[in-house]
Amino acid sequence: MTAVDDRPQTEVGRDRRRKEDQRLITGRTRWTDNVQLPGMLHIAMVRSPYAHASITGIDTSAAKDSPGVIAVLTGADVQDSQGSLPCAWPITEDQKAPPHPAMAVDRVAFSGEIVAMVIARSAAAARDAAELVDVDYDELPAALELKAAAADEVLAHPDLGTNQSATWIFDSAEAGTGESADAAIEQARSGDGIVIEREYRQQRLIPSFMEPRSTVVDPTGEQFVMWSATQVPHILRLMLALTLGVPEHKVRVIAPDVGGGFGGKLQVTPEEVLTFLAARHTGKPCKWTETRSESLLAAHHGRDQWQKLTLAATKEGKVTGLKVELLADMGAYLGLVTPGVPILGAFMFNAIYKFPAYHFACTNVFTNKTWTDAYRGAGRPEATYAIERLMDELAVELGRDPLEVREQNWITHEEFPFTTVCGLEYDSGNYEAATERAKELFGYDELRAEQARRRESGDRVQLGLGISTFTEMCGLAPSRVLGSLNYGAGGWESASVRMLPSGKVEVITGSSAHGQGHETAWSQIVADQLGVPFEDVEVLHGDTQISHKGLDTYGSRSLVVGGQAVINAAQKVIEKAKPLAAHVLEANVDDIEFSEGKYTVRGAGDDQEGIGLTALALSVFAAHDLPDGMEPSLDADATFDPVNFSFPHGTHLCAMEIDTETGASTMRSYVCVDDIGNVVNPLIVDGQVHGGLVQGIAQALWEEAVYDDQGTLVSGSFVDYTLPTSADTISFVTDRTVSPATSNDLGAKGVGEAGCIASTPAVVNAVVDALRPMGVNDILMPCTPERVWRAIQDSQQGGATPTEESAEPHFAPDAPNQDTPQPENSTEGNQA
Repeated sequence: MTAVDDRPQTEVGRDRRRKEDQRLITGRTRWTDNVQLPGMLHIAMVRSPYAHASITGIDTSAAKDSPGVIAVLTGADVQDSQGSLPCAWPITEDQKAPPHPAMAVDRVAFSGEIVAMVIARSAAAARDAAELVDVDYDELPAALELKAAAADEVLAHPDLGTNQSATWIFDSAEAGTGESADAAIEQARSGDGIVIEREYRQQRLIPSFMEPRSTVVDPTGEQFVMWSATQVPHILRLMLALTLGVPEHKVRVIAPDVGGGFGGKLQVTPEEVLTFLAARHTGKPCKWTETRSESLLAAHHGRDQWQKLTLAATKEGKVTGLKVELLADMGAYLGLVTPGVPILGAFMFNAIYKFPAYHFACTNVFTNKTWTDAYRGAGRPEATYAIERLMDELAVELGRDPLEVREQNWITHEEFPFTTVCGLEYDSGNYEAATERAKELFGYDELRAEQARRRESGDRVQLGLGISTFTEMCGLAPSRVLGSLNYGAGGWESASVRMLPSGKVEVITGSSAHGQGHETAWSQIVADQLGVPFEDVEVLHGDTQISHKGLDTYGSRSLVVGGQAVINAAQKVIEKAKPLAAHVLEANVDDIEFSEGKYTVRGAGDDQEGIGLTALALSVFAAHDLPDGMEPSLDADATFDPVNFSFPHGTHLCAMEIDTETGASTMRSYVCVDDIGNVVNPLIVDGQVHGGLVQGIAQALWEEAVYDDQGTLVSGSFVDYTLPTSADTISFVTDRTVSPATSNDLGAKGVGEAGCIASTPAVVNAVVDALRPMGVNDILMPCTPERVWRAIQDSQQGGATPTEESAEPHFAPDAPNQDTPQPENSTEGNQA
């Protein structure tokens, strides 16, 4: 006879197919561009072809006479009403920033900046008329190459007098969190240790979300109602009110189903402001939807840094100090969190390692390019790439296995909680377990043996093994910490739980999904908390009139912050119902217990019937027999402000085969073992990891936003900007270890950015590892076949690799080196 386990299965930890998928994958959903309103007008933008130019005249007469055109507005028409787009993160008190108009008035600062908009009865009529707007420009010199811009060779905004926006510095000795990095480096130089100096390039990337940006504004009711494909409806509402001088309660923002964001929709965009102004000007609903070319050209970009790192270590391989100096390209303007993106990385260059001394300095620089802002990982992929590349270099210098050197320096599991040299407290982790499992799945020792055989035989196709052992800070995060960094908002999140009379449940969350599966995961959490069926939970989000309070979705904060707010609201519901349960069960409220959806009396025996929460919901609705003083409602709100970040970690291993005659790179295997704490839905987690891996691998091998020497984006379509498809990737081997987070009841750590953060250095380390016997120690990303082939040829001919070229002299944030080649002005980096 087989024993039957009749214990109820918990929802948390269960593979649930996403509730959202039925409508999403069939197209029966509410994308912004699907919104159709009576009398709606359509907008097309006229954009500058120049990176930097004065506007000397605009002739709109032909466009105004075009069929179906209602109005053509220029910068002069909206100058007094458009305000300046917000930047919510001034990182220093002396930060310099130009005004950021939604539409240029007399000067354009990047190719793609809006100079006019056409409002017409149809999208086609608007686009046709936009072609007829005649703009006269007087072209100006453009600041394009990052290091030259940092030296103020050409000014992106002449009125500022400099391209340097701000310099932000953290020094562990000054902060009291560690020793002097300069002293550690000097001691190592004196002969007592090893000093590794390298310079790395983080190329410019484009988020390339599946759904293009779109905005609809309806001015015809008591409120302005905006539908927008945005990650941040609550922030957008507030910033529209502040920017345009409209009372906040007169603005409603709706983010319907949103087809991806990756940080690219974490913005208050010129187009949202201008669509609002167009609706107010015409008194009719107006819609703008971008073309894919517009998206690549003018939606904000990501990454774009030069990184100089100096690492000190003993001759035995123990790290003693790290110095990081960055130049970060802001582009032409500061977006919502543009200046702070490199600062998020500042706390992660030390990664999983026990650096006793650390110095970080970043100078943010303006150029005449599309502005940058958050892109999946936001500062942390840049930091992880640099330190993981550098740890490989240390291993080469020592002549040791790179995993062995990492293990020598990482925080051991017995040392948690561990306070880092940056002052962050890592609450939990087990790097040893994740690495051991990854090695096992990867066949690490066997692949190293195969690599040795190929090298000895002079095989044309060489094998390289890449390692990335990473951690990140997620769950952006305690409001006091963000305040200390001068961030313009807090890190809390809000939720409500409504008990309906029928016993069904509505959950309202301030975290707005754009593909993460919130409706499913939140339903699982609430089903367990309240003891109701998964199917009986409805999750509402993305509408500031329904979800009136929230801080939205970015930084892997949804589950660890927003999910905890949901738990807190559900717990309040349980507590609110206890007096009624005691009243019905004729017991003292202190003797009431709640479990699996039912209230019982402590000590009354297992055979008592008790009463269910859903039955009490109907009693509250009727309100016929409530305890004295009890209001007829079980609904509850909660706002949760985390006490700490969460810190996922993992080990990623990649095997690459490199054809040394052609430069062709083939991924042979990829294994990742992530520790993201407890998992709510493994199926969703696997999807997040796979998607993140592909994005990180794409930076390593394919993606790059390339400008020519006039500041024109030459990778402005998917013909030239190489996005991988499933045909370009392999099947990944993924697994998990679990060390629960201590900062939330779920024990969850966040997973949305992990794959993207860890995979890029794993792949590049593998490519370089394959070519080290040929004298190659660095290749500029993306590692295209041409770049790989050139690196091999340069090495064979006695030339320098990119790292060696830039090793002497090094740049400092206040004195950049101008001699390094300018890869962003070359088109060769985009061949698949």
